[in-house]
Amino acid sequence: MRSAIDERDFGETADETTELRREARQGGSPPPGPPGGKAFERLHAFEQERGLLEFDPTGESAPAGVTEAVREMAEDPMQTRSDLTAEWAEEIASMADAGEGAPRGGAVWHPLGPTVMRNGQTYGSGSGSRVDVSGRVAAIAVDPADSDHLLVGAAGGGVWESRDRGAHWTPRGDRLPTLTVGAIAFDPEEPGLAYLGSGEGDFYAGLGQGVFRSTNGGASWTQLAGSPFIGAGFYALVVDPSDHRTLYAATTIGLYTSSDAGATWTRRRTGRTWSVSVHPGGGDREVLATSPGGLVRSTNRGANWSSVNLTGVPNPANYARLAVSHAPSNGAVAWAWAASDPPMAIGENTQPTPRLWRRASANGAFTSIATDPGVRTGQAWYDWYVRGDPTSDRSVYVGEINAWRVERDGRTWQWTNLSSKVNGSSIHPDQHCLTADPRDGQVVYAGCDGGIYRSPDRGTTWADLNDGLAITEIEYLAQDVGSARWLLGGTQDNGSIRWRANPVWDHVADGDGGDCGASTTDADRVYHSFFRMGLERSTDKGDTWTWVPTANRDPSVYGQLFYPPLEANGSTVAQAGESVIVSRDGGMSFSSVALPGRPVASAMDMPTPDLILVGTTNGRVFRITWSGSSWSAPAELTSPRPGAWISDLWAERGDPSRIWATSSQLGGGRAFRSQDGGSTWTDRSAGLPALPVNAVTVHSGNRNRVWVAADRGVFQSLDAGATWSPMSAGLPNCIIADLLYHPDAHVLRAGTRNRGVWEIEADGLSAPICGVQFRGRLEAGRSGRWFTFRWPATWHVLWTVMPTTVINGAPEISFDVQIERADARYVTYWISVKNLTGRPVEFEGRYAILSYR
Repeated sequence: MRSAIDERDFGETADETTELRREARQGGSPPPGPPGGKAFERLHAFEQERGLLEFDPTGESAPAGVTEAVREMAEDPMQTRSDLTAEWAEEIASMADAGEGAPRGGAVWHPLGPTVMRNGQTYGSGSGSRVDVSGRVAAIAVDPADSDHLLVGAAGGGVWESRDRGAHWTPRGDRLPTLTVGAIAFDPEEPGLAYLGSGEGDFYAGLGQGVFRSTNGGASWTQLAGSPFIGAGFYALVVDPSDHRTLYAATTIGLYTSSDAGATWTRRRTGRTWSVSVHPGGGDREVLATSPGGLVRSTNRGANWSSVNLTGVPNPANYARLAVSHAPSNGAVAWAWAASDPPMAIGENTQPTPRLWRRASANGAFTSIATDPGVRTGQAWYDWYVRGDPTSDRSVYVGEINAWRVERDGRTWQWTNLSSKVNGSSIHPDQHCLTADPRDGQVVYAGCDGGIYRSPDRGTTWADLNDGLAITEIEYLAQDVGSARWLLGGTQDNGSIRWRANPVWDHVADGDGGDCGASTTDADRVYHSFFRMGLERSTDKGDTWTWVPTANRDPSVYGQLFYPPLEANGSTVAQAGESVIVSRDGGMSFSSVALPGRPVASAMDMPTPDLILVGTTNGRVFRITWSGSSWSAPAELTSPRPGAWISDLWAERGDPSRIWATSSQLGGGRAFRSQDGGSTWTDRSAGLPALPVNAVTVHSGNRNRVWVAADRGVFQSLDAGATWSPMSAGLPNCIIADLLYHPDAHVLRAGTRNRGVWEIEADGLSAPICGVQFRGRLEAGRSGRWFTFRWPATWHVLWTVMPTTVINGAPEISFDVQIERADARYVTYWISVKNLTGRPVEFEGRYAILSYR
């Protein structure tokens, strides 16, 4: 069934369609779609940040962000990276036995969710168009001996186990050296034996740490083989059905086989291998595999290979993606699914041609099947699969942005859109994997950017299995300075979300949620952004939103990141690309301050409403100040690391001349401190692992206590960066993307890639803090009122008025406490006291701070 939604977009999900419609209503024109979709832009930015591209993507001569890097990556979004990729992966491996560390008092991190997000988006319409979502699922395996037993691999969120068909989930292996997962497989002869291929081939390939094995059905894992897979990503991992000691691995660095149950591996084919399929009768019958060069075949368990012709493809072939699958019920039948012909050039709105073939008999030719015009191939490098239907060798599942079932209907082939329906239940788009229950082929599971979904009837109806699957990919966080129980987060492909002290987070906006912010003087005024320039503002804490265009959203015209930085302080809010677009009236009107040389902003900090610091992708740092009537021209500061990506900036709120800067680019310093407003910098990277540093924040009451977030773990310094220690006790081994420290609640929050949001008490109270705030005297029968102001609104405070004059035989005073919310952060306590006696009474106003939140 075809979706009724407008499909002019070239992005990952329905959020871009939502934005296109919004811009059309407001008279704007939509930006051109990038080759490879929005997922390509995210990957490009992710690798630019870390310096993993073999060319310089940040040269000032590049016009507004369309660089040669983009052009070259358009030809192959997953091309070979620099040698730094290996160093990055090896550093992750070296941390396997590193201590986790904990702050004073032995506090540990604990999760805030999301355990699920309700009302997520799909491309579908009708009653089933809003679904529960979690995060990106890259692999699914069903226990061949127990249909209740499932294993799920999240792209960057580790492996999860369910023993009740997805009703409940448990994370398994949060302390493995990497949580990136590309493939999972059960051994069909010994179901308690399972294998995990780390490193997600579709995105997080560089974080791969090899093959892991479980002997208890996935409850625990041990590394089976590191080399040669350190820094490589997995697309598929298959156990030979006729010899369970033989394994096949399709990876970003080649096709590998193992004959000793995964202990050692032999590379059988070089170069990227997207998929591998083994004949139901075993690898000595046939193995099929795909790569950019086409389809190949082996009849001796991968020792030798021959090419297989696919009709209608230019010679030499040029595939954006090619997948292959045997029919589970009949190994003579096989399917191939391709996005073929050259990928589109910059600025073009064409896509690679979708092609489906079927082989009807052993050694027969693959014949072409006409595809549905609704198939989209713009993100074939990222979301693409083919799976034979266990119920019929005349039926197959194919995945792209949507999921389809293709089956023979008389003399024609019928294409049914399973994921984006005009009527009926839909699921989140961007399909990465599909598997069937080995004991009941009618039951299928789909994994996508929104989580995992189960169908009992081959995709006709769906139910989500996302409750408790805490794998949301957090990009950015913002907080309410007056509450310890409110957060706003931007997520990969699952919109902007809101936490209100419930592990089930609110979905408040569709799309790829970008950077976000909150006013420090008006608790109801908050902001969030999508991809590229433009933001939405809310005056009711995210219940409703108003779209605010900032700069041109076309990166070929205006330089900008996929997620441009956004900051808010008081009534000032700013978003930055090649200029700083800034408002002094809470987002009602904006002015633009151009950055000299047109560098692209990658980080901002706003220590006061009148001061903005901007860091760029090529290491430049600028200061912009408000004169009382206008913004100054950017004053360039000294670069802490010339040419390197600035990932975060933080200036001390009481002394903005003290600045911290971090860099996510490998191969140099990654944490820097300035004492003189950016005139000079001190490299404070010694003691940190040689990993990208993504965020920095500082304790509000102790300038020497600093935290940084890395691609694995959080690190703390108590001496202004002279030394560092790990502070990751309880925290999964995933990428930490953002950090927030609450100045009054004294909690540190971490936004992670595919493991949601985590929190730790930086300064907990072991006992209440008690004291006397005021002393007073009242004459006989009189009343009076006292107040005490600028107490943090997050604190849990108990007030008591205690008479110090002793009058026996009767109550002496009564009191009442009233609270005034003075501003977004502080409260005033009004304490009314009445003398109940006929004599003068003296008393004390006593407080007990029971907790900071």
